[in-house]
Amino acid sequence: MENKRRYWLMVLLFASFLTLAGCYGGDKKATKDGKMDTGGGEKAESGQVLNLSVEGEIPTLRTNGTMDGLSQTIIQNIFEGLFRLNENDEIIEGVVDSYEVSKDGKKYTFQLKEDAVWSNGDPVKADDFVYAWRRNLAPETISPHAYLMNAVKGAEEIQNSKSDLYGKTDQLGVKAIDASTLEVELVNSVPYFTELLAHAVFYPQHEEFVESKGDQYALEPEHLIFNGPFQLDSWDHDQKWTLKKNSSYWDEENVKVEEIRYNVAKDMATSVNLYETGAIDAVNLSSDFVDAYKDHAEFTTSLKSEVYFLRMNQKNQYLQNVNIRKAIDMAWDKEQAADSILKNGSKAAYWLVFPGFVQSEDGEDFREKFGDLNKGDLKEAQALWKKGLEELGTKDISLELLSYDDEQRKSIAEYMKNQLEKNLPGLSISINQQPNKQKLALEEAQDYDLSHSGWRNDVSDPVEFLSVFLSDGPYNWQDFNNEKYDSLVKKAMSDFSDIQQRFEELQEAENLLIGQEAAISPMYQAGSARLIKPYVKGYVAHANSTASFQWVSVEK
Repeated sequence: MENKRRYWLMVLLFASFLTLAGCYGGDKKATKDGKMDTGGGEKAESGQVLNLSVEGEIPTLRTNGTMDGLSQTIIQNIFEGLFRLNENDEIIEGVVDSYEVSKDGKKYTFQLKEDAVWSNGDPVKADDFVYAWRRNLAPETISPHAYLMNAVKGAEEIQNSKSDLYGKTDQLGVKAIDASTLEVELVNSVPYFTELLAHAVFYPQHEEFVESKGDQYALEPEHLIFNGPFQLDSWDHDQKWTLKKNSSYWDEENVKVEEIRYNVAKDMATSVNLYETGAIDAVNLSSDFVDAYKDHAEFTTSLKSEVYFLRMNQKNQYLQNVNIRKAIDMAWDKEQAADSILKNGSKAAYWLVFPGFVQSEDGEDFREKFGDLNKGDLKEAQALWKKGLEELGTKDISLELLSYDDEQRKSIAEYMKNQLEKNLPGLSISINQQPNKQKLALEEAQDYDLSHSGWRNDVSDPVEFLSVFLSDGPYNWQDFNNEKYDSLVKKAMSDFSDIQQRFEELQEAENLLIGQEAAISPMYQAGSARLIKPYVKGYVAHANSTASFQWVSVEK
């Protein structure tokens, strides 16, 4: 096995030589004190530096922005809300010192920590939450995650342009009782409300600072203010950035790592080479490298609470046909894609809510009622395809598949193209690979036919996945519209009076979305294959595809 790794290292060195020369060797520059900045090679005095690589730029650092996994990872390390996730994906207090809940579960009163401060020394105040939450709902600054706030009294109406409360953010059920006491009123009791509060959309914002920066807020390190374990120290866009320990953080004494240095490496060969040569301390492996490293002592895999699916844009005349959509969903081998293409612990998906995610009060897994959806054979898929073509009055369909630009998901896109073109006569597919930020923009504009997309949960509830496809939701990027589906999911978002009935209605909603309408084609529940140096301790990779660094130490 060692000889095999040596062979791969030689290949990687050759494949990435020019990339490294351009991206890293050419990036050296003299600093003000005359020392050479090598883009992350030097160590802080304590030696507590974690070096990482990523495939592209941070899409946003605004808590009301469109966040992907990388954005959310950086945001949750430089900011902190009322609650946060711990090392075991459990909810713990963030800036909350204590809180009380009314008997009916509709009113929360939070007392903030006295030593929770912003990086400029200002205390984190109750008004910082009031400002941020209202800003997330205001029409001109509304967050794509604003729907997560619907449990708060008035939030849904404030977002609804047909409501009398539209845009009246002062009617939101949140207020500062005093500088350190925050009161929140809910529409109904929500069992997972504190889980929701760990999401970045509920983080505080320093009003005076944010307003002083205007449109430039969060675009550069100097246009940010921090209250989390780290702060963004430098940001060379599309190249590299550095997080440094925030000396103002209330739990600063328990944050061990001094710096986290990110370098952008747009291909996996470069990232793996950086790991092999000791330039970075951890690397997520694509399927191309799993076989070479699966027996390595530093290799590990994990299954994430993240499901990928194929969006089928019903603005396309062909994809408006349910038989065409069902045929596409059924005509490719999902097990082979997970086991032979991804090879990182991912599992084939015939659902959105994955097995083991949530159970009823009686202990029934969410999957037990409907099981795998649209798990038919190829003959059934081809019969549906033929019927759909006849209904459309055509023999040929051409579609574009929008995909990510990394090698692993490029392989999945090519696999799907080959399978679908082979199994569905008359179908031709072109692949459009885009960096994540541009891909998200195309999806949001619905400028695509098929799109390799995905979702991860923020709370342990099926509505987290199902609410994505509400007809009037901010992420309904495939023009799916079903009144019954909307009714079932919206009811579940606010009505917890009968938990068992709610559970069954969400099962029905998922079956409607996939089994009946085939609005999406589930692809796989994501796994992660990683190499991590043995001297890195306390690296926390959350199931929702984000990471927290406040427990990391580098013990060389």
